[in-house]
Amino acid sequence: MENSLTYTMNGDYQIPDLKLTEQPEKPLGKYGRMRKAYLKEHRPLIYNQLLLTEKLYPHLIEIDETAQSRLEQMMPQLAKDAGATEQLKASDPMRWVGLMNTCKAQAEEILMAELIHS
Repeated sequence: MENSLTYTMNGDYQIPDLKLTEQPEKPLGKYGRMRKAYLKEHRPLIYNQLLLTEKLYPHLIEIDETAQSRLEQMMPQLAKDAGATEQLKASDPMRWVGLMNTCKAQAEEILMAELIHS
């Protein structure tokens, strides 16, 4: 079996010259970073497998985009159910902000269960 790896001497040791192929430069969003932290801490085997096969970054981008999309889909219905209307926004903005924050927290709980911690 021919070994096509090259090595660099580091003291008495030969260190293989390993390099990941180019990864896209798109920054990870909040949910992608949360998924990465979860995998690293709670699912190290999956994390390492994705990392070594260079599938980690595409996986994290997909999770992030899916979470953002789901959040945008859920928020209008949650706001409607909570009574956070445009009329309330005009008459009692602080109450409206409180309701919207509660709705976002509810949506994020769902996202955490469905996408991040699965």
